[in-house]
Amino acid sequence: MRGVSNQRFLIIGGGIVGLATAYRLGERFPGASITVLEKESQVGQHQTGHNSGVLHCGLYYKPGSVKARLAVTGIRQMVEFCRENGVAHEICGKLVVAADESEVPRLRDLEQRGAANGLEGLRWLGREAMIEIEPHVGGVAALRVPQEGIVDYPAVCAAMVKRLEERGARVAVGARVLRLRRGSGEWIAETPAGEFTGSFIVNCAGLHSDRVSQLAGERRSVRILPFRGEYYKIRPERQHLVRNLIYPVPDPAFPFLGVHFTRLIHGGVEAGPNAVLALAREGYRKTDFRPADLFDVLSYGGFWRFLRRYPSMAWYELRRSFSRELFCRALQRLVPEIRPADLTTGGSGVRAQAITPEGELVQDFQLIARPDALHVLNAPSPAATASLAIGAEIAANVAAAL
Repeated sequence: MRGVSNQRFLIIGGGIVGLATAYRLGERFPGASITVLEKESQVGQHQTGHNSGVLHCGLYYKPGSVKARLAVTGIRQMVEFCRENGVAHEICGKLVVAADESEVPRLRDLEQRGAANGLEGLRWLGREAMIEIEPHVGGVAALRVPQEGIVDYPAVCAAMVKRLEERGARVAVGARVLRLRRGSGEWIAETPAGEFTGSFIVNCAGLHSDRVSQLAGERRSVRILPFRGEYYKIRPERQHLVRNLIYPVPDPAFPFLGVHFTRLIHGGVEAGPNAVLALAREGYRKTDFRPADLFDVLSYGGFWRFLRRYPSMAWYELRRSFSRELFCRALQRLVPEIRPADLTTGGSGVRAQAITPEGELVQDFQLIARPDALHVLNAPSPAATASLAIGAEIAANVAAAL
Protein backbone atom coordinates (compact mmCIF):
# COMPACT_ATOMS: atom_id res chain seq x y z
CA MET A 1 0.00 0.00 0.00
CA ARG A 2 1.30 3.44 -0.88
CA GLY A 3 1.63 5.92 1.96
CA VAL A 4 -1.78 6.91 3.25
CA SER A 5 -0.85 10.30 4.65
CA ASN A 6 -0.38 11.72 1.16
CA GLN A 7 -3.57 10.25 -0.27
CA ARG A 8 -6.05 12.80 -1.58
CA PHE A 9 -9.58 11.50 -2.01
CA LEU A 10 -12.32 13.15 -4.04
CA ILE A 11 -15.81 11.85 -3.30
CA ILE A 12 -18.30 12.88 -5.97
CA GLY A 13 -21.78 13.22 -4.48
CA GLY A 14 -22.84 14.56 -1.10
CA GLY A 15 -25.74 12.25 -0.43
CA ILE A 16 -25.67 9.95 2.56
CA VAL A 17 -23.56 7.29 0.79
CA GLY A 18 -20.97 9.87 -0.30
CA LEU A 19 -20.78 11.38 3.18
CA ALA A 20 -20.58 7.98 4.86
CA THR A 21 -17.82 7.00 2.44
CA ALA A 22 -15.86 10.12 3.36
CA TYR A 23 -16.45 9.33 7.03
CA ARG A 24 -15.14 5.76 6.73
CA LEU A 25 -12.21 6.79 4.54
CA GLY A 26 -11.20 9.26 7.25
CA GLU A 27 -11.18 6.43 9.77
CA ARG A 28 -9.25 4.10 7.47
CA PHE A 29 -6.74 6.68 6.27
CA PRO A 30 -5.96 9.12 9.09
CA GLY A 31 -4.24 12.23 7.80
CA ALA A 32 -5.42 11.79 4.21
CA SER A 33 -7.00 14.73 2.38
CA ILE A 34 -10.73 14.14 1.82
CA THR A 35 -13.02 16.38 -0.22
CA VAL A 36 -16.69 15.77 -0.97
CA LEU A 37 -18.02 17.47 -4.10
CA GLU A 38 -21.77 18.18 -3.98
CA LYS A 39 -23.51 19.90 -6.86
CA GLU A 40 -26.39 21.33 -4.80
CA SER A 41 -26.19 24.15 -2.24
CA GLN A 42 -26.71 21.59 0.58
CA VAL A 43 -25.92 17.92 1.04
CA GLY A 44 -28.53 15.15 0.94
CA GLN A 45 -30.95 16.91 -1.37
CA HIS A 46 -32.01 14.01 -3.59
CA GLN A 47 -32.49 10.34 -2.71
CA THR A 48 -31.35 10.91 0.88
CA GLY A 49 -33.77 13.75 1.55
CA HIS A 50 -36.72 12.31 -0.35
CA ASN A 51 -37.06 8.83 1.11
CA SER A 52 -39.46 7.60 3.79
CA GLY A 53 -36.91 7.60 6.61
CA VAL A 54 -37.07 3.87 7.34
CA LEU A 55 -34.25 1.88 8.95
CA HIS A 56 -34.19 -1.36 6.97
CA CYS A 57 -32.69 -4.39 8.67
CA GLY A 58 -32.22 -6.77 5.71
CA LEU A 59 -35.41 -8.81 5.51
CA TYR A 60 -36.01 -8.87 1.76
CA TYR A 61 -32.59 -9.37 0.22
CA LYS A 62 -31.14 -12.52 -1.25
CA PRO A 63 -29.03 -14.34 1.35
CA GLY A 64 -25.35 -13.99 0.55
CA SER A 65 -25.83 -10.83 -1.49
CA VAL A 66 -23.82 -7.70 -0.76
CA LYS A 67 -27.11 -5.90 -0.10
CA ALA A 68 -28.18 -8.42 2.56
CA ARG A 69 -24.81 -8.41 4.29
CA LEU A 70 -24.47 -4.63 4.37
CA ALA A 71 -28.09 -4.05 5.39
CA VAL A 72 -27.74 -6.28 8.45
CA THR A 73 -24.47 -4.68 9.58
CA GLY A 74 -25.47 -1.24 8.35
CA ILE A 75 -28.55 -0.81 10.54
CA ARG A 76 -26.47 -1.55 13.64
CA GLN A 77 -23.86 0.99 12.60
CA MET A 78 -26.49 3.59 11.72
CA VAL A 79 -28.29 3.20 15.05
CA GLU A 80 -24.97 3.51 16.89
CA PHE A 81 -24.10 6.66 14.91
CA CYS A 82 -27.50 8.17 15.71
CA ARG A 83 -27.09 7.45 19.41
CA GLU A 84 -23.60 8.95 19.50
CA ASN A 85 -24.64 12.06 17.60
CA GLY A 86 -28.07 12.76 19.04
CA VAL A 87 -29.97 12.04 15.81
CA ALA A 88 -33.69 11.31 16.18
CA HIS A 89 -34.46 7.65 15.56
CA GLU A 90 -36.66 4.88 16.91
CA ILE A 91 -36.63 1.09 16.59
CA CYS A 92 -40.38 0.60 16.41
CA GLY A 93 -40.62 -2.63 14.41
CA LYS A 94 -42.89 -3.36 11.46
CA LEU A 95 -45.49 -5.83 10.26
CA VAL A 96 -45.28 -7.52 6.86
CA VAL A 97 -48.84 -8.55 6.08
CA ALA A 98 -50.24 -11.41 4.04
CA ALA A 99 -53.46 -9.89 2.71
CA ASP A 100 -54.99 -13.29 1.92
CA GLU A 101 -54.17 -17.00 2.05
CA SER A 102 -52.45 -16.92 -1.35
CA GLU A 103 -49.71 -14.72 0.12
CA VAL A 104 -49.01 -16.90 3.17
CA PRO A 105 -46.43 -19.18 1.45
CA ARG A 106 -44.50 -16.12 0.23
CA LEU A 107 -44.57 -14.68 3.74
CA ARG A 108 -43.14 -17.97 5.06
CA ASP A 109 -40.38 -17.74 2.46
CA LEU A 110 -39.68 -14.20 3.62
CA GLU A 111 -39.42 -15.39 7.21
CA GLN A 112 -36.83 -17.98 6.16
CA ARG A 113 -34.91 -15.40 4.15
CA GLY A 114 -34.81 -13.00 7.09
CA ALA A 115 -33.56 -15.76 9.39
CA ALA A 116 -30.87 -16.69 6.84
CA ASN A 117 -29.77 -13.06 6.78
CA GLY A 118 -29.29 -13.07 10.54
CA LEU A 119 -32.34 -11.08 11.65
CA GLU A 120 -33.28 -11.57 15.27
CA GLY A 121 -36.67 -11.82 16.93
CA LEU A 122 -38.77 -12.52 13.83
CA ARG A 123 -42.24 -13.57 14.95
CA TRP A 124 -45.09 -15.17 13.01
CA LEU A 125 -48.47 -13.67 13.91
CA GLY A 126 -51.97 -14.93 13.42
CA ARG A 127 -54.94 -12.62 13.12
CA GLU A 128 -55.46 -12.01 16.84
CA ALA A 129 -51.78 -11.25 17.50
CA MET A 130 -51.66 -8.90 14.49
CA ILE A 131 -54.41 -6.64 15.76
CA GLU A 132 -52.79 -6.41 19.19
CA ILE A 133 -49.89 -4.61 17.47
CA GLU A 134 -51.82 -2.84 14.70
CA PRO A 135 -55.52 -2.77 15.64
CA HIS A 136 -56.73 -1.64 12.19
CA VAL A 137 -54.58 -3.91 10.04
CA GLY A 138 -56.15 -6.28 7.52
CA GLY A 139 -54.84 -9.60 6.29
CA VAL A 140 -54.72 -13.15 7.56
CA ALA A 141 -51.16 -13.40 8.90
CA ALA A 142 -48.14 -11.21 9.46
CA LEU A 143 -44.44 -11.32 10.18
CA ARG A 144 -43.29 -9.09 13.02
CA VAL A 145 -39.84 -7.58 12.29
CA PRO A 146 -38.72 -5.95 15.55
CA GLN A 147 -35.39 -4.56 14.34
CA GLU A 148 -36.84 -2.12 11.80
CA GLY A 149 -37.23 1.53 12.67
CA ILE A 150 -37.43 5.15 11.55
CA VAL A 151 -34.88 7.95 11.47
CA ASP A 152 -34.18 11.52 10.35
CA TYR A 153 -31.76 10.99 7.46
CA PRO A 154 -31.16 14.71 6.74
CA ALA A 155 -30.10 15.04 10.39
CA VAL A 156 -27.74 12.08 9.89
CA CYS A 157 -26.17 13.95 6.97
CA ALA A 158 -25.79 17.12 9.03
CA ALA A 159 -24.08 15.13 11.79
CA MET A 160 -21.75 13.49 9.26
CA VAL A 161 -20.76 16.86 7.79
CA LYS A 162 -20.00 18.15 11.29
CA ARG A 163 -17.85 15.13 12.10
CA LEU A 164 -16.06 15.31 8.75
CA GLU A 165 -15.22 18.98 9.14
CA GLU A 166 -13.98 18.38 12.68
CA ARG A 167 -11.52 15.90 11.21
CA GLY A 168 -10.33 18.35 8.58
CA ALA A 169 -12.28 17.04 5.60
CA ARG A 170 -13.91 19.49 3.22
CA VAL A 171 -17.48 19.41 1.91
CA ALA A 172 -17.71 21.66 -1.15
CA VAL A 173 -21.23 22.58 -2.28
CA GLY A 174 -22.19 24.08 -5.63
CA ALA A 175 -19.48 21.83 -7.06
CA ARG A 176 -21.11 19.84 -9.85
CA VAL A 177 -18.47 17.83 -11.66
CA LEU A 178 -18.56 18.94 -15.27
CA ARG A 179 -15.40 17.21 -16.43
CA LEU A 180 -12.82 14.77 -15.13
CA ARG A 181 -9.35 14.68 -16.61
CA ARG A 182 -6.03 13.13 -15.74
CA GLY A 183 -3.02 15.23 -14.84
CA SER A 184 0.37 14.03 -13.68
CA GLY A 185 -0.72 11.09 -11.56
CA GLU A 186 -3.88 12.76 -10.33
CA TRP A 187 -7.50 13.43 -11.16
CA ILE A 188 -8.66 16.95 -11.89
CA ALA A 189 -12.37 17.63 -11.37
CA GLU A 190 -13.69 20.76 -13.05
CA THR A 191 -16.67 22.32 -11.27
CA PRO A 192 -18.38 25.74 -11.10
CA ALA A 193 -16.71 26.11 -7.69
CA GLY A 194 -13.26 25.66 -9.20
CA GLU A 195 -10.91 22.78 -9.88
CA PHE A 196 -10.29 20.05 -7.33
CA THR A 197 -7.49 17.50 -7.51
CA GLY A 198 -7.13 14.09 -5.97
CA SER A 199 -5.17 10.88 -6.33
CA PHE A 200 -8.30 8.71 -5.98
CA ILE A 201 -11.93 9.38 -6.84
CA VAL A 202 -15.02 7.69 -5.43
CA ASN A 203 -18.17 8.15 -7.49
CA CYS A 204 -21.23 8.31 -5.23
CA ALA A 205 -23.28 10.44 -7.61
CA GLY A 206 -26.52 8.47 -7.23
CA LEU A 207 -28.92 9.53 -9.98
CA HIS A 208 -25.95 10.59 -12.11
CA SER A 209 -23.49 7.84 -11.19
CA ASP A 210 -23.42 6.29 -14.66
CA ARG A 211 -22.69 9.67 -16.24
CA VAL A 212 -19.91 10.42 -13.77
CA SER A 213 -18.37 7.02 -14.47
CA GLN A 214 -18.42 7.93 -18.16
CA LEU A 215 -16.63 11.20 -17.37
CA ALA A 216 -13.93 9.06 -15.76
CA GLY A 217 -13.53 7.01 -18.94
CA GLU A 218 -15.81 4.06 -18.13
CA ARG A 219 -18.21 2.54 -20.62
CA ARG A 220 -21.80 2.75 -19.38
CA SER A 221 -22.41 -0.99 -19.07
CA VAL A 222 -25.59 -0.29 -17.10
CA ARG A 223 -27.73 2.82 -17.16
CA ILE A 224 -29.56 4.65 -14.42
CA LEU A 225 -33.31 4.90 -14.97
CA PRO A 226 -35.17 7.30 -12.67
CA PHE A 227 -38.33 5.94 -11.05
CA ARG A 228 -40.44 8.45 -9.17
CA GLY A 229 -42.10 7.24 -6.00
CA GLU A 230 -45.12 9.30 -4.95
CA TYR A 231 -46.51 9.45 -1.43
CA TYR A 232 -49.75 10.44 0.21
CA LYS A 233 -50.03 11.68 3.77
CA ILE A 234 -52.74 10.44 6.11
CA ARG A 235 -54.95 13.21 7.48
CA PRO A 236 -54.22 13.87 11.18
CA GLU A 237 -57.63 12.70 12.36
CA ARG A 238 -57.08 9.32 10.66
CA GLN A 239 -53.47 8.66 11.63
CA HIS A 240 -54.64 6.40 14.46
CA LEU A 241 -55.19 3.74 11.79
CA VAL A 242 -51.42 3.13 11.67
CA ARG A 243 -49.20 2.85 14.72
CA ASN A 244 -45.81 2.17 13.09
CA LEU A 245 -44.83 0.44 9.82
CA ILE A 246 -47.11 -1.81 7.77
CA TYR A 247 -45.74 -3.45 4.60
CA PRO A 248 -47.11 -5.88 2.01
CA VAL A 249 -45.63 -9.22 1.02
CA PRO A 250 -43.54 -8.52 -2.10
CA ASP A 251 -44.83 -9.99 -5.32
CA PRO A 252 -41.99 -11.81 -7.14
CA ALA A 253 -43.67 -11.02 -10.46
CA PHE A 254 -42.93 -7.32 -9.93
CA PRO A 255 -39.58 -5.62 -9.35
CA PHE A 256 -40.71 -3.11 -6.71
CA LEU A 257 -41.87 -3.56 -3.13
CA GLY A 258 -45.38 -2.11 -3.29
CA VAL A 259 -47.12 0.66 -1.37
CA HIS A 260 -46.96 0.62 2.44
CA PHE A 261 -47.55 2.74 5.53
CA THR A 262 -44.74 4.53 7.36
CA ARG A 263 -44.86 6.53 10.57
CA LEU A 264 -42.43 9.46 10.32
CA ILE A 265 -39.87 10.25 13.01
CA HIS A 266 -41.14 13.83 13.50
CA GLY A 267 -44.83 12.95 13.33
CA GLY A 268 -47.35 12.01 10.68
CA VAL A 269 -47.94 8.91 8.56
CA GLU A 270 -47.07 8.45 4.89
CA ALA A 271 -48.52 5.97 2.42
CA GLY A 272 -46.65 4.90 -0.69
CA PRO A 273 -44.63 4.90 -2.81
CA ASN A 274 -45.63 3.79 -6.25
CA ALA A 275 -43.00 3.56 -9.01
CA VAL A 276 -43.40 5.47 -12.27
CA LEU A 277 -40.79 6.44 -14.81
CA ALA A 278 -39.73 10.05 -14.23
CA LEU A 279 -39.17 12.32 -17.23
CA ALA A 280 -36.14 13.83 -15.52
CA ARG A 281 -33.52 12.30 -13.26
CA GLU A 282 -34.59 14.76 -10.60
CA GLY A 283 -38.22 14.76 -11.69
CA TYR A 284 -40.09 15.02 -8.40
CA ARG A 285 -43.26 16.37 -10.04
CA LYS A 286 -45.24 14.85 -12.89
CA THR A 287 -44.58 18.00 -14.92
CA ASP A 288 -40.79 17.90 -14.50
CA PHE A 289 -39.20 17.23 -17.85
CA ARG A 290 -35.60 17.31 -19.06
CA PRO A 291 -35.05 16.37 -22.72
CA ALA A 292 -31.53 15.02 -22.17
CA ASP A 293 -32.73 12.71 -19.41
CA LEU A 294 -35.70 11.44 -21.40
CA PHE A 295 -33.51 10.85 -24.45
CA ASP A 296 -31.14 8.85 -22.23
CA VAL A 297 -34.05 6.56 -21.35
CA LEU A 298 -35.67 6.26 -24.77
CA SER A 299 -32.39 5.61 -26.56
CA TYR A 300 -31.49 2.74 -24.25
CA GLY A 301 -32.45 -0.73 -25.38
CA GLY A 302 -32.56 -1.94 -21.80
CA PHE A 303 -35.53 0.34 -21.11
CA TRP A 304 -37.62 -1.14 -23.92
CA ARG A 305 -36.73 -4.68 -22.85
CA PHE A 306 -37.76 -3.76 -19.29
CA LEU A 307 -41.15 -2.55 -20.58
CA ARG A 308 -41.65 -5.77 -22.52
CA ARG A 309 -40.80 -7.71 -19.38
CA TYR A 310 -43.24 -5.80 -17.11
CA PRO A 311 -45.93 -4.22 -19.33
CA SER A 312 -48.85 -4.73 -16.93
CA MET A 313 -46.90 -3.40 -13.96
CA ALA A 314 -45.79 -0.30 -15.86
CA TRP A 315 -49.35 0.45 -16.98
CA TYR A 316 -50.80 -0.19 -13.51
CA GLU A 317 -48.23 2.08 -11.80
CA LEU A 318 -48.93 4.86 -14.31
CA ARG A 319 -52.71 4.61 -13.78
CA ARG A 320 -52.25 4.57 -10.00
CA SER A 321 -50.15 7.73 -10.24
CA PHE A 322 -53.19 9.61 -11.56
CA SER A 323 -55.87 7.91 -9.46
CA ARG A 324 -56.20 8.40 -5.72
CA GLU A 325 -58.92 5.76 -5.66
CA LEU A 326 -56.69 3.16 -7.30
CA PHE A 327 -53.84 4.06 -4.98
CA CYS A 328 -56.17 3.75 -1.99
CA ARG A 329 -57.40 0.36 -3.18
CA ALA A 330 -53.87 -1.00 -2.90
CA LEU A 331 -53.54 0.48 0.60
CA GLN A 332 -56.83 -1.11 1.68
CA ARG A 333 -55.24 -4.55 1.34
CA LEU A 334 -53.18 -3.56 4.38
CA VAL A 335 -55.59 -1.27 6.26
CA PRO A 336 -59.18 -1.86 5.05
CA GLU A 337 -60.58 1.22 6.84
CA ILE A 338 -58.47 3.69 4.86
CA ARG A 339 -60.51 5.82 2.42
CA PRO A 340 -59.53 8.12 -0.46
CA ALA A 341 -60.70 11.10 1.58
CA ASP A 342 -58.12 10.20 4.25
CA LEU A 343 -55.26 10.85 1.81
CA THR A 344 -53.64 14.20 1.06
CA THR A 345 -50.88 14.73 -1.46
CA GLY A 346 -47.46 14.10 0.05
CA GLY A 347 -43.94 14.31 -1.24
CA SER A 348 -42.07 12.21 -3.75
CA GLY A 349 -38.64 10.80 -4.37
CA VAL A 350 -36.74 9.53 -7.38
CA ARG A 351 -35.00 6.16 -7.14
CA ALA A 352 -31.78 5.74 -9.10
CA GLN A 353 -32.19 2.23 -10.48
CA ALA A 354 -29.50 0.63 -12.63
CA ILE A 355 -30.86 -1.45 -15.49
CA THR A 356 -28.86 -3.82 -17.67
CA PRO A 357 -28.96 -3.80 -21.48
CA GLU A 358 -31.12 -6.94 -21.19
CA GLY A 359 -33.79 -4.97 -19.33
CA GLU A 360 -33.16 -6.46 -15.90
CA LEU A 361 -33.04 -4.37 -12.74
CA VAL A 362 -29.71 -4.65 -10.98
CA GLN A 363 -30.87 -5.95 -7.62
CA ASP A 364 -27.65 -5.86 -5.63
CA PHE A 365 -25.37 -2.98 -4.77
CA GLN A 366 -22.80 -2.63 -7.55
CA LEU A 367 -19.30 -1.29 -6.95
CA ILE A 368 -16.76 -1.07 -9.77
CA ALA A 369 -13.16 -0.79 -8.53
CA ARG A 370 -10.25 0.59 -10.52
CA PRO A 371 -6.62 1.30 -9.44
CA ASP A 372 -7.39 4.97 -8.82
CA ALA A 373 -11.20 5.09 -8.80
CA LEU A 374 -14.25 3.35 -7.43
CA HIS A 375 -17.75 3.78 -8.86
CA VAL A 376 -20.95 3.08 -6.92
CA LEU A 377 -23.19 2.29 -9.88
CA ASN A 378 -26.21 0.90 -8.04
CA ALA A 379 -27.19 1.75 -4.47
CA PRO A 380 -30.99 1.80 -4.10
CA SER A 381 -32.80 1.05 -0.84
CA PRO A 382 -31.53 0.09 1.74
CA ALA A 383 -28.51 2.23 0.87
CA ALA A 384 -29.40 4.99 3.34
CA THR A 385 -29.65 2.54 6.23
CA ALA A 386 -26.54 0.68 5.08
CA SER A 387 -24.55 3.80 4.15
CA LEU A 388 -21.94 3.47 6.89
CA ALA A 389 -21.44 -0.21 6.05
CA ILE A 390 -21.23 0.67 2.35
CA GLY A 391 -18.67 3.34 3.24
CA ALA A 392 -16.62 0.77 5.15
CA GLU A 393 -16.83 -1.63 2.20
CA ILE A 394 -15.65 1.11 -0.13
CA ALA A 395 -12.79 2.03 2.20
CA ALA A 396 -11.69 -1.63 2.28
CA ASN A 397 -11.80 -1.77 -1.53
CA VAL A 398 -9.78 1.44 -1.75
CA ALA A 399 -7.19 0.07 0.68
CA ALA A 400 -6.85 -3.06 -1.46
CA ALA A 401 -6.37 -0.91 -4.58
CA LEU A 402 -3.65 1.35 -3.14
